[in-house]
Amino acid sequence: MRTFFASLTLAALSVPALAADKAPVTSPVTPNDVIDAAPASDWQRIAPGDLMVMDLTPDAKGSARRVVIQLMPAPFSQGWVGNIRKLVAAHWFDGIAVVRVQDNYVVQWGDPDGETPGKARALPGGLAKPTEQDYVARLDERLLSKFMQRSQEEASRTASIPTNPDSYLRGGLTVFDQGWPLATDGRTGWPVHCYGMVGVGRNLSPDTGTGAELYTVIGQAPRQLDRNIALVGRIIAGMEHLSSLPRGTGTLGFYETPGERTPIVSVRMGSDVANLPAYEYLSTESASFAAYVNKRANRKDSFYIQPAGGVDICNTPVPIRVAKR
Repeated sequence: MRTFFASLTLAALSVPALAADKAPVTSPVTPNDVIDAAPASDWQRIAPGDLMVMDLTPDAKGSARRVVIQLMPAPFSQGWVGNIRKLVAAHWFDGIAVVRVQDNYVVQWGDPDGETPGKARALPGGLAKPTEQDYVARLDERLLSKFMQRSQEEASRTASIPTNPDSYLRGGLTVFDQGWPLATDGRTGWPVHCYGMVGVGRNLSPDTGTGAELYTVIGQAPRQLDRNIALVGRIIAGMEHLSSLPRGTGTLGFYETPGERTPIVSVRMGSDVANLPAYEYLSTESASFAAYVNKRANRKDSFYIQPAGGVDICNTPVPIRVAKR
């Protein structure tokens, strides 16, 4: 199925300078300094059962190409995420291919014959049929409390992590929660289309896709897609194997011949992959993350002449690393 996308620029977030900026030069100066100095207690392990491991065919030099995707946690996009787990369990993704690479936009993979009658690969039974209402999730008490607090902090100009009046929704906010970039209107919330986020390809409304066709953002964050397409996860390792693929020459970057496609050998859940590294993310509720965001917004190291004074949510990638032994 062929999915239609476009791209827009992002709004900036206002992040005030912290007192740490006045610290001696021996304190962390750059965002990477903050990451390196973060204590082990500020890092959160990602469960292998929440990881989807996609192995592409080796590259021209015979080198392995592995992509690791972290799936979206509840309460967001769980109908599609559940479908993806069933598709992986059925080995449905094995043998499909990357079918589209559109410059500064998306890489998309799925069944190359998905729109050819009589040739499309049969889907396993029991898949959910999410609706357009499932693009957002009603905030539970914890999330509602957090967003209200962020809203009050922004109003008083004391917020130290990104929250702002979202230019994509009047009266809305953006915020990080449990490692994920989110937006909210105060009643519902949804994940946002930042670089490396993984979404579900679909046809025209009211179709919402099953999860059998997926894409990842490889360009400027197309935030206008928020609440219009389901986001189900993000790439945490191996992004270079997708973003570096040749661009498609057909409409919207679709490949025009089978030889242009990159086959997918297998897709498995991380809990079923031997010797998979343990991954962890810098807790977005930690003091280290607040300091990291501040440094992204207020660079005062030897390279920067003028600190920006702000940073948008999609220009604040959550640090993810292989866990230290």
